[in-house]
Amino acid sequence: MALTSAATRTAARAAGRRPPRVRRRATRRRGSVTLTVLTGLVLIYALLPLAWLLINATKTQQGLFDSFGLALAEDFALFDNIADTLAYDDGIFLRWLLNTLLYVCVGAGGATLLAALAGYGLAKYDFRGRKAIFAVVIGAVAIPGTALAVPTFLMFSRLGLTNTPWAVVIPSLVSPFGLYLMWIFAADAVPDELIEAARVDGAGEFRTFFSVSAPLLAPGMVTVLLFNVVATWNNYFLPLIMLKNPDWYPLTIGLKTWSQQAGTAGGEAVFHLVITGSLLTIVPLIAAFLLLQRYWQSGLATGSVKE
Repeated sequence: MALTSAATRTAARAAGRRPPRVRRRATRRRGSVTLTVLTGLVLIYALLPLAWLLINATKTQQGLFDSFGLALAEDFALFDNIADTLAYDDGIFLRWLLNTLLYVCVGAGGATLLAALAGYGLAKYDFRGRKAIFAVVIGAVAIPGTALAVPTFLMFSRLGLTNTPWAVVIPSLVSPFGLYLMWIFAADAVPDELIEAARVDGAGEFRTFFSVSAPLLAPGMVTVLLFNVVATWNNYFLPLIMLKNPDWYPLTIGLKTWSQQAGTAGGEAVFHLVITGSLLTIVPLIAAFLLLQRYWQSGLATGSVKE
């Protein structure tokens, strides 16, 4: 075998061609360089706005207009800007932050729990209509949320729930994509034999879920939770049409009102507060991803290796 390979390489050199192994290495090297360049471009595309936001949050109102966007100004005013942002308009930013946390904790947390319960039930219970429910879930995933915003507003208006936190919380409890993910995850993560053993020991269905199945579903639930947290935290269009009272605004709508105020002729220019508030807005999301990263990664890798 070795003689045959040596003869092949010798013949290739005599004919002026590269040996096959050398060609493969060269192709792999070119592919690696291309992948590195593309990864670098994606990294720049993702980090450049964050760098711009961080740099400009250190500038004063005047410094924003007197300096280049990606260059530091002479005065470092980050901490002053943070203090002004939290204190502006009687501390309304803190109220918006608490509202956003309320919508995320109740809406995203409830959506994750409901998706886990429904996905587990659809994966582990055999009943009529499962295929129809599957078709409905897939169809709901394909429908954008903005298409349902106006019908949702009309329904909540009839119920008298507009301009209340329930108008934002209740629609956030429905997560078709999260339900689909938990359905697929629970089908492989929870063995049927384990459920049968719990039933034989006398455990009820809810006790089986919370005591036996929930720990196995934790990685998938964390993944769904992260998706729901990001979607609820960045939710803009639904609160925009549902809420009129600034005391119930989330951060997305609140910062938009500051930006509109700064852009009007008679409004106070608070562009530095808008930028600083935007920086403070993304800090909790980054912290959530860093704290839950290992659970998220394990959830995505589950089932990729068979024993």
